[in-house]
Amino acid sequence: MVVYIDLIFAANLLIDAVLLWLTGWMIKVKVRWWRLWLSALVGALYVVMMFVPELSFMYTFLIKFGLSVIMIGVAFGFTSLQGFLRSMGAFYIINFAAAGGILGVHYLLQSSGDIWNGILYTAAGGYAYRLKIGFWFVLFILLLVLGCYKAVHSSRARREKLEAYIGTVQVEIEGVTVTCSGLLDTGNRLYDPLTKTPVMVMEASLWEEYLPESWKGRLSQEGADQLLLETDGQSFIWQDRLRLVPYRGVNRGASFMLALKPDHVAVTLGETTTGHRKVLIGLDGGTLSGDGAYRAIIHPDLAQSESAIHPGGVA
Repeated sequence: MVVYIDLIFAANLLIDAVLLWLTGWMIKVKVRWWRLWLSALVGALYVVMMFVPELSFMYTFLIKFGLSVIMIGVAFGFTSLQGFLRSMGAFYIINFAAAGGILGVHYLLQSSGDIWNGILYTAAGGYAYRLKIGFWFVLFILLLVLGCYKAVHSSRARREKLEAYIGTVQVEIEGVTVTCSGLLDTGNRLYDPLTKTPVMVMEASLWEEYLPESWKGRLSQEGADQLLLETDGQSFIWQDRLRLVPYRGVNRGASFMLALKPDHVAVTLGETTTGHRKVLIGLDGGTLSGDGAYRAIIHPDLAQSESAIHPGGVA
């Protein structure tokens, strides 16, 4: 069997560099390039030592753990014990995730014949599996697994950041109460131009059983003014609560939104709940969040108590 030590060294140098870079990304620490490659060099040299029989004693848990401490110290330095332990934990999590992903994909692609042919029975009656994974397979799957890990972690971080602005909205109209999740939009400056009343947008589907049958599926397609005209002569219990609010959408000209005047609106953000009566509920015919994380857009004025809101102030 021919072993190319230079190829093994280069592969481990690259792999260690990627793992260290991803560790820095995970803990939000920018690693200097020379520190990154110097730390990766330490790890790659350790792998090469496995071909020196006299150094076999170095392949113990304590030596391996000590090497990881050195690698983290070289790459990120030592500013505090808490920061160092955080870097160490992230490094091991990423390594285990990468190793588990490689083994998982490898076993997934194996046939039953390959597995049985690789099983070795021991003298004690147990068995072991001889693992044969090609270099290019390891490299490709490693990059794939780490890419997926980064994407999932980024998605989770974005979701956690978004959740800081998500609260609960409770709207009451003549004894009917509708509750849903809402996103606080600090850039929302939608007001009724006549009364300077803030407008909170909700998905119309939340109110569909109380809206006219002829409106279903048309709020996102036809003008709100046209739908409002069609209510003449129809029995709609909340017709006197309907309002038309002009607004300008993204990449669209001026348009109108149908809105309802509620009796009371309660907004809960974190542990704070505020109640409001001077507010309009704009009806959106589409879906506000693709993943269903929220179904309402909370006006920033509703995040504070009603007494602190200045109705005349429009930004």
